[in-house]
Amino acid sequence: MSEFRWVGKAFPRIDGRDKATGVAKYVTDRVFPNMLWGAVLRSRYPHALIKGIYTSRAEASQGVVAVLTHKDVPGLNAFGIINQDQPVLCKDKVRYLGDSVALVLAESKECAYNALDLIEVDYEPLPVVSDMEDALQTDVKVHEKGNIIEHVRITKGDVEKGFREADLIVEETYYTPRQMHTFLETEGGVATIDEDGNITVFAGSQYPNRDIIQIARSLNYPMEKIRVIAHYIGGGFGGKDEITAQILLALGTLKTGRPVKIVWNREESLIAGQKRLPMKITLKTGVTKDGKLLANKARIIADNGPYTCLGSAIMKLAVEHASGPYYVPHTDLEGFSVYTNNCIGSAFRGFGATQATFAIECQLDLISKKLGIDPLELRLKNALRNHQSANLGHIPSPSVGIAETLETLKNHDLWKNKGYYLKTDRPYLKRGIGLACSHQGCGLGSFFPDYGAATIILLPGGKFTLKIGCPDIGQGNGTAFVMIASEVLCCNPEDIELEIGDTRSTPDSGSTSASRTTYTGGRAIIEAGNKMKANLFAEASRMLGVPPDSLELRPHCVAVKDSDLKVTYAEIAERLSKENRFLECYSRFDWPTADLEFKEALGLPHFIYSYISEMALVEVNVLTGEVSVLKAVVSPDAGRIINRQGLEGQAEGGTVMGMGYALMEEIRQVDGQYMNKDLSTYIIPTAQDAPEIETVPVEKYEVSGPFGAKGIGEAVCNPITPAVINAIKNALGISITKIPATPEDIYFMAKKEFDLLRS
Repeated sequence: MSEFRWVGKAFPRIDGRDKATGVAKYVTDRVFPNMLWGAVLRSRYPHALIKGIYTSRAEASQGVVAVLTHKDVPGLNAFGIINQDQPVLCKDKVRYLGDSVALVLAESKECAYNALDLIEVDYEPLPVVSDMEDALQTDVKVHEKGNIIEHVRITKGDVEKGFREADLIVEETYYTPRQMHTFLETEGGVATIDEDGNITVFAGSQYPNRDIIQIARSLNYPMEKIRVIAHYIGGGFGGKDEITAQILLALGTLKTGRPVKIVWNREESLIAGQKRLPMKITLKTGVTKDGKLLANKARIIADNGPYTCLGSAIMKLAVEHASGPYYVPHTDLEGFSVYTNNCIGSAFRGFGATQATFAIECQLDLISKKLGIDPLELRLKNALRNHQSANLGHIPSPSVGIAETLETLKNHDLWKNKGYYLKTDRPYLKRGIGLACSHQGCGLGSFFPDYGAATIILLPGGKFTLKIGCPDIGQGNGTAFVMIASEVLCCNPEDIELEIGDTRSTPDSGSTSASRTTYTGGRAIIEAGNKMKANLFAEASRMLGVPPDSLELRPHCVAVKDSDLKVTYAEIAERLSKENRFLECYSRFDWPTADLEFKEALGLPHFIYSYISEMALVEVNVLTGEVSVLKAVVSPDAGRIINRQGLEGQAEGGTVMGMGYALMEEIRQVDGQYMNKDLSTYIIPTAQDAPEIETVPVEKYEVSGPFGAKGIGEAVCNPITPAVINAIKNALGISITKIPATPEDIYFMAKKEFDLLRS
């Protein structure tokens, strides 16, 4: 029998009914009386000087109330989480096609967009930096300080010694593409201002408290007069962690005194929005003849696009994950983050670990083939164990479950009976099975403040309000929060009223990112809940006339141990109300950090990791190059499972997203220009592409987590990409080092391989 009432169960999402029936009002659904529409003029060139901006024709056009340029930005005309290097509205230079040059505010959406064509901008085009390798050497500078944003190199042991002792050295270069978040709700929102000058911004945001800082800085406006509400949000995946429309929304309402709405269309989202960073990853790996990893050297270049955003942090996470969830005694890991005139690279589910996982897991399959060792046994032999040092030389938290996830795959029918599953009834259909592993650093890592906070209030009638800042961006953390609070307070989830993602009413709980929210928020909720529990005991002690240590929580009440004597939460709330008192408990939780900290690479290393292994069965049509993923088996280690349904949802969504990355998704750019600008040419998986997905979790207890839990939202996206690629290689015997592996690529690679075999 489970020790928990709610934790570990498959609990339906608390927002599911409202979202399914259309009751939920997303931030871009909101409308207000007398509301203006905003439209942004984007750059005509990927790299150019601005000689002049002329807005008079647009200002005179029908329905236009104002046209704002850089001259109208009252504070710092720049924003950015790490470096404030992206203009709110460009003044003297544009650096990619998504740059904001002017903002039109009009009575209707049509009038606003029509007026964009009437704004004249005098440009002087500049040479374009489009290749990440060229960015390291070219004289053309995207920014005056040069094109290298950050360079890091971290070593462990003696990598050259490791190579000397190796029986086999494999060196290969891997390429990963730009990927679009493709959330259902594009970037945007609505802003209002009241008669006292208080600005409220409803916007898709993964950290509304940080948005206030950036809005206030650009508007030169008091932070206490700005409120950001980020609920509901139609998806984030990292793409709403940085500023998108928030500053322009606030600027528009400040300048006009009227509500302002901006919603990017899909083409605008593709051109201007942030994307997964493309990377070039070169690995040199040394191994003994029996498959023991000795040394791994990595050189990673990440194309950040024109602005820093979170790109340099992503590059560092790729460096941290470049040797996979394995014990490698000698490593030499180097990374470059560079500016180009391509689209912006920033946070995306997996945050650099995704790209690194593709490279190292393809590398391990190559080693497996050369040594003639089973690919699962090779990974199991090298899987990191508790108290072994990770890639950067630090000791992770002792909840390392990668070996257990591999054992899960090893004992699965798909692996044990491969011969049966690989059979086809047509000679042009070839099947293959591939697998891959990954780990994901949870939280913000060393150096950076990483905290969560929660407030719990006892309400009349005996229910509770739970307040927490980090928004639910669609992944279901709000449901997990309610389940954790219900467990601590011994009540039903429907007795918890959740307030989330509102800077005016909820405490700062950090960003919804980095696989941190369930862990961070959960710990803060437990600590606030324990304070509430102590207060309830104190009140019940007074009401029942017994000492607090003789009391226990039972469903919806405080009771005397081994007795029928009790007082309900509703009765305690009624007593407090009569005495004009109330119970409100706040708690803050700070993350534990690793035993090492790299001053030259702030944020590294992480201390807590989630682990995952995944296996894919694919079928390839050699006549067309088309790949069908027939089945995926996911074995995640997220510590103690809070919501079984939520975990499975994450595993399934991450699997399909990683499939898209492997087979079809890529924003193609040539000299800074976009070759595919909408969903007719940027292809994503649909329901028809989704395979049968089976989730078989491993629960490696994390002692510092809420009930033993840790994060999983990102890791589920990482191993499926190389697992699918390794399965294709298994089916056809070809080499794939670049994704996406499109039907055209696979057809010609297979044809070349078969032609070589025939000759």
